[in-house]
Amino acid sequence: MSDTTRPSRRDFLKSSSAIAAGTALAGGLNISRTAHAAENGKLKVALIGAGGRGMGAALNCLTTGDNVKLVAIADAFEDRLETSLNGLTKGVNSRYDRGASKGLPDKVDVPPERRFVGFDAYKKAIGCGVDMVILATPPGFRPQHYAAAVEAGKHVFMEKPCCVDAPGFNKLMETNKLADQKGLKVGVGLQRHHQSSYIDGIKKIQDGELGDFVCSRVYWNSGGVWVRGRKPEQTEMEYQMRNWYYFVWLCGDHICEQHVHNLDVSNWIKGGHPVEANGMGGREVRKGKDHGQIFDHHCVEFTYADGTKMFSQCRHIKGCWSAVAEFVHGMKGVSKCQSGRDKRSPYDQEHIDLLSAIRNDDKYNEGWYGATSSFTAVLGRMATYSGKVVKWDDAIKAGPADFPYGQELTMNGTPPVVPDADGNYPVAVPGMFKPY
Repeated sequence: MSDTTRPSRRDFLKSSSAIAAGTALAGGLNISRTAHAAENGKLKVALIGAGGRGMGAALNCLTTGDNVKLVAIADAFEDRLETSLNGLTKGVNSRYDRGASKGLPDKVDVPPERRFVGFDAYKKAIGCGVDMVILATPPGFRPQHYAAAVEAGKHVFMEKPCCVDAPGFNKLMETNKLADQKGLKVGVGLQRHHQSSYIDGIKKIQDGELGDFVCSRVYWNSGGVWVRGRKPEQTEMEYQMRNWYYFVWLCGDHICEQHVHNLDVSNWIKGGHPVEANGMGGREVRKGKDHGQIFDHHCVEFTYADGTKMFSQCRHIKGCWSAVAEFVHGMKGVSKCQSGRDKRSPYDQEHIDLLSAIRNDDKYNEGWYGATSSFTAVLGRMATYSGKVVKWDDAIKAGPADFPYGQELTMNGTPPVVPDADGNYPVAVPGMFKPY
């Protein structure tokens, strides 16, 4: 892989150590020193994607500095927008920020004229005079929303995963270059990079505490997530958008949407990404029509450029062994990748660090490892769907587009995948599915 597509080990270490730079923010935020300073020192933020994680990210952003205000919200659905706005102003119980349960009315100023609904709502939110955008729509949209924000000169916080296919990854990498050229700051919701226990634990590994790296083991095994059933009045597009987790073009499968966190930890330790993957997976219990296309289990062997391995499991099956963790095996022992206790919520800290970089005009672009870790998950999915060895370079050159890039989407339009006469969706069959 060329140097233009691979962040260096130094870049990985610098970005993962950003926690130290953000602690000074506790006394308030003054971003007037930056090349993209907000008027009167106030950072104006737009939220694009008003679901649960979007609302959580907005809460984390708004509670980390005095001079931050949410001024616009965009979502495909009006009801979701209004629910999020109501929670942000009047109160919400969020696992990401319990301290905001009473709401943040003084930090939210989103009048009707800055509430945008529809597939093109993101363009209107970006264009209404904001300084920064939070991108939290279903991840299939992430590459085009990121590109639009950076082209417009906005700082960005984007949730993981950052892409669901090869064209999306390539678009992310192009946009990362443009963000660097413009001096824009980019944060990615891989919050372990801002979690003190991971920072300390991984530093010890990289400093040689375990000796030479042998392999890593990473897991996201759980009982699964929500299912949103079809309602009679919904069009096919609306149904898939509401139940987005179960469609590859929107979610990328749960190996992308959740397991990316664990894969990212191994990449962080290695200072790069795997060069190939092979694996197996399928649907054992999650076979209903509301389960769309995705598998309920994946098991992948990733190989790095130096021949070392990452062994990966992710599963959504109730009643089985559950684990969300990462382990590294070295010549001198084994580590769980964490050391000590966390000093602050990493969901807050990642916003503190981003806002500090904006204030101080520090070089800050987590989009590089956000893209490579996201595509590591896509690579794993390509391997489990096909049952073949899938190589990184071949995948980024020839991997198919799952998201309908360049197409105008409407709620009455036809999504990229449709059910058959019995209501079932196309599901990958290993041995028959072609990765590229």
